[in-house]
Amino acid sequence: MTDDAEGRATAIDVLRAGGVVALPTDTVYGIAIALDTPGGIERLFEVKRRPPDKGIMLLLDETGQAGSIGEMGPAATALGAAFWPGGLTVVVARRPDVTLPAALSPGTATVGLRVPDHLAPRTLARAVGPLPTTSANRSGDPEARDAGGIVEQLGDAVDLILDGGAAHGGPASTVVDCAGDLPRVLRAGAVPLEEVVRVLDLAGVAHDLGTG
Repeated sequence: MTDDAEGRATAIDVLRAGGVVALPTDTVYGIAIALDTPGGIERLFEVKRRPPDKGIMLLLDETGQAGSIGEMGPAATALGAAFWPGGLTVVVARRPDVTLPAALSPGTATVGLRVPDHLAPRTLARAVGPLPTTSANRSGDPEARDAGGIVEQLGDAVDLILDGGAAHGGPASTVVDCAGDLPRVLRAGAVPLEEVVRVLDLAGVAHDLGTG
């Protein structure tokens, strides 16, 4: 289904019914499910054939949602202000007053958060809440960059594909763990390390992310 207003409305209905939706983002295509779907996170793992010890991030509609889910300390706040919407994910401690599925980040009290620079996921997140999302590919295979790639890798394991054409982003998002004493990069990606360091330095946030 085409990624337009009608397609997004249908995708919202599918998510509310507990279905898995493949959707374009500002980096690569992702697969998402509504956060309150019983067994939903586990289904994403099954579709992706992903080891259950790997976490799944939440895509948000806007920056203000982040503080209602996680503990946005100085590092996460500075990075979110600089790079959201965009290709950076911050990992932060979960708020103690917020209940999230344990499968979202197995064995930890953290959660990955990102505000994408793309209307499709933000529209869906505005309608159904923060979206558990992972890249639309079998674990270990290249990320799908168009609807055909999703069909080839995932077949009918997803309930709806929002076809936004070829993904126009570069690599997947950069992931920075801000839950510990010092920020650390868990995955290099769309936002260069040098830019992460620059923002942390300007904000006066201690780190040991030397740029070499």
